[in-house]
Amino acid sequence: MCGVTAFELTTSVVLVEGLSDEIAVRALAARRGRDLVGEGVAVVPIGGAQAIGRVLRSLGTDVRVAGLCDAGEEAAFRRALGAADRDALAARGFFVCDVDLEDELVRAVGIEAVLAVIDARGELSPFRTYQKQLAHRARPLAAQLHGFMHNRKVEYAQLLVDALDLDRVPRPLDGVLAFV
Repeated sequence: MCGVTAFELTTSVVLVEGLSDEIAVRALAARRGRDLVGEGVAVVPIGGAQAIGRVLRSLGTDVRVAGLCDAGEEAAFRRALGAADRDALAARGFFVCDVDLEDELVRAVGIEAVLAVIDARGELSPFRTYQKQLAHRARPLAAQLHGFMHNRKVEYAQLLVDALDLDRVPRPLDGVLAFV
């Protein structure tokens, strides 16, 4: 293997918007016993959906490409991939998270289990304080959880995937790993 880099062995690339998405994809792959590096799969955070066109143009044609995006970024991904709708995106290996991946994970893990994850991390008291803030009081509990984790999503990505029942994996996360 002398002189060969891991990137040169890449046969597939999963494009994700950010670091928390990368962590979640890698965590689920590991839980399923997959060795992405050994399989030649690179998971690449692109630094936001606006970069999708540039990143796609930079990839060679001999690499299988898949990806995840948030619902709010679907239009940018559809434009860059020439896809008319979500079904066309999925056929190309790109999957849209309703709201975002964190929202998908909160729904899949379940509110009580997410609260247990927050408690185990020692952040139940800060979460309760967050809930009492005027801007968040009237929001549904699932929305409060999502909002609380927004600035902590990198820390919670692995924890939520670890808490996930593998029979309840969100469709976009399941789909992107199945594609590669």
